[in-house]
Amino acid sequence: MKTQNRRDFLAKAAAALAVTGSPLPGAALSLDRSPASQDEQFPPKRSLADEIKKYRKIDAHAHVYFTKGNFEQVIDIADRLNIGKLVISRPMVPGGKGEPSEFIECNNLVLKAMKQFPDRFFGQLTLNPQYPKESMEEIERCIGEGMIGVKLYNHVKINDPLFYPVIEKFIGLKMMILMHMGIGIARIQYDAREPKGVSIPEDMVEAALRYPEAKFQLAHIGGGIDWEAACKAVIGVPNIFVDVSGSNNAANMIDFAVKCVGIDRLFFGCDSSYYQGVGHVLAAGITDAEREKLYFGNYNKYLKSIGRHVD
Repeated sequence: MKTQNRRDFLAKAAAALAVTGSPLPGAALSLDRSPASQDEQFPPKRSLADEIKKYRKIDAHAHVYFTKGNFEQVIDIADRLNIGKLVISRPMVPGGKGEPSEFIECNNLVLKAMKQFPDRFFGQLTLNPQYPKESMEEIERCIGEGMIGVKLYNHVKINDPLFYPVIEKFIGLKMMILMHMGIGIARIQYDAREPKGVSIPEDMVEAALRYPEAKFQLAHIGGGIDWEAACKAVIGVPNIFVDVSGSNNAANMIDFAVKCVGIDRLFFGCDSSYYQGVGHVLAAGITDAEREKLYFGNYNKYLKSIGRHVD
């Protein structure tokens, strides 16, 4: 019979508890992994639901969709998991041309969500640098309407010269550049939908070294990429932050990222896999203070740098 390790259990149990709002019979969580004596091996029980509600959270990688009622669905899930703020974008259709009409439509959806839930959603625009004039116009429009950064997709690699004007613009704005990373089963074997223009971590490193003043966010190490290789690639590149979102969560991914990248350069995110996103941080072998930084403090520090922080 296949056994289930503790971390897998916690990640899955978090989903159930978030929905029910009550602890499972016999379920308890201890954050003390090194008891000093026999008497301390069984600390007081605490429900997982209480642990979920204990931490304030900013989801640094969230999305909204064109389906009816989606904004309300996202807010409902966020409420269950104590996610106070979500940084939302609407990427373009995978495999599409990414024409201006499409990225403008996506940005309009995000603006609509921001206006409907101004206290919950921060917006990020999307663009395609193959259309430089329209892309720069969208930056002006969307930042002018309150967005706080950009979410880039897979049409052009982040280190392509086409992106240089975009990066330089966001250096001036002091805002985050979130870049999609190729998904698949390994660093060199991507999902069939990923085009040749998809970025890999080494591409972001090249861009970050060229522009050390820029702020880059490497997307979803839990999204199916070679997360060990991704974390190793950004060692020593302080202007690259790593978000831990995604649905493919190996048991030691968070612990490895903390050790390799450092807690201060990690952002909590879900990429629409909300229960997994909350659960694998809760299950990680990190301290309470580190968990608070990851869930909330690190991204709020970025928001403070642009005058948009959460009190």
